[in-house]
Amino acid sequence: MERSTLLAVSVMSLGMMLIPLGDTAGKLMTSAGISPFFVAWTRYLVGLIILLPFAFHTEAAPLLKDWRIWVRSAIQVVSVSSILTALQTEPIANVFAAFFLGPTVSYLLSVTLLKEPPDMSRLLLLILGLVGVFLVAKPGFGMTTGMGFAAFAGLCYGMFLTASRWVAPLGKPVHLLITQLFIGALLLVPLGLWTMPPITPSLSGLVLWSAAASMFGNLFLVFAYARAGASVLAPFVYVQLIGATIYGAMFFDTLPDGLSALGLAVIFLTGFATLFIAKPKPQTP
Repeated sequence: MERSTLLAVSVMSLGMMLIPLGDTAGKLMTSAGISPFFVAWTRYLVGLIILLPFAFHTEAAPLLKDWRIWVRSAIQVVSVSSILTALQTEPIANVFAAFFLGPTVSYLLSVTLLKEPPDMSRLLLLILGLVGVFLVAKPGFGMTTGMGFAAFAGLCYGMFLTASRWVAPLGKPVHLLITQLFIGALLLVPLGLWTMPPITPSLSGLVLWSAAASMFGNLFLVFAYARAGASVLAPFVYVQLIGATIYGAMFFDTLPDGLSALGLAVIFLTGFATLFIAKPKPQTP
């Protein structure tokens, strides 16, 4: 495997551990009655405030003229708001199971829209990884509103992953993330202000935790997608579920049972196996 691909996979995995850490703080807030829209808005706003001093915003501003930047960011806003809404009423394992429709959607869109070469071996491993997700989460796909939001969030997240690859050539990762945070904060201003609760020290800490973990997770995601194809990185999105399992044990006293442990092993093996899929050699004219 090329060094650049190994770096992309490593950074992607780290970012995927940080994203559910931010969602853990989000669930702590929404379970206490805080509006998902306020949580989503502050996640974007605080992330923007943290990141902006460390980046040259004059280089990021011109990116806002490109409609693709707005489409990508709007998709993520819908995904984040939907998963936070689902976490308000549904168990975190069930939510993540439905949310992991994303990698399969990302693979299919990358092949059909971005014209990345299809790879049946990777597709098979992606499907096996999805089976591992179901073993971990053991979702009861009832027709509840919360599960509907979770599935919709997964669909949007798959589109967001592909869109990240789509816009990667437009700018540096940090500048793409700044536009993402700015647009997200802007779009959610009305709902965020409307649902703002009384600000307390404990709430401020959770807001900062949620925003910082999400910001760095997405920064690493953009960095990875600038260096490897979406079809290669898609299986490693499953690392989010591993993080969610760990954080669930730490903060919600939920431990994986035998099937969950088997599912985690399947996820690790299928993700790791993608590193050994040989790329087709170019034909010699």
